[in-house]
Amino acid sequence: MTLSIREAVAEQAAKIAAVRGAAAMDLTARFGMGMWSSNTTENGVLFAMKRGRVIIAVRDDAIVGTLTLSTYKPWAIDKSYFTRVKTPVYLTSMAIDPKAQRQGIGRALLADAETRARSWSGQAIRLDAFDADAGAGDFYARCGYVERGRVVFRTAPLIYFERLLIYPPA
Repeated sequence: MTLSIREAVAEQAAKIAAVRGAAAMDLTARFGMGMWSSNTTENGVLFAMKRGRVIIAVRDDAIVGTLTLSTYKPWAIDKSYFTRVKTPVYLTSMAIDPKAQRQGIGRALLADAETRARSWSGQAIRLDAFDADAGAGDFYARCGYVERGRVVFRTAPLIYFERLLIYPPA
């Protein structure tokens, strides 16, 4: 039951979409319909692979978690809330298979994300989380990410988080 973390390849896109879909269905079942209820498609995962790096956590040959890292700023991020750095890296689309949650997989993916971001000369990791019961804000805070602001973007209440990778910031 060893966990390995690595960059995904195109042939894994359908399985990644399935993990993201299972996580969205679980959140919808527990918290009702919301922005978290959207379903990820295989094409959506392939697009993410073109714009960044999709990282997967694998246990017993099954994908149990995923996230995407990119240097492209997501549409919901307002960079004025964040520390000024030359090279931010954005974390998006993080999901853990509901059957594998609370087993350290999310923390392992975040640790790997920090290593990868540093290898790209990234100076900070930025993300947004839903500011709702279905959001992962508490998780990111426990993992050392600092809240930088709360906004409403297209009716979605969000919390901006940041993890600085250099001290002091540039």
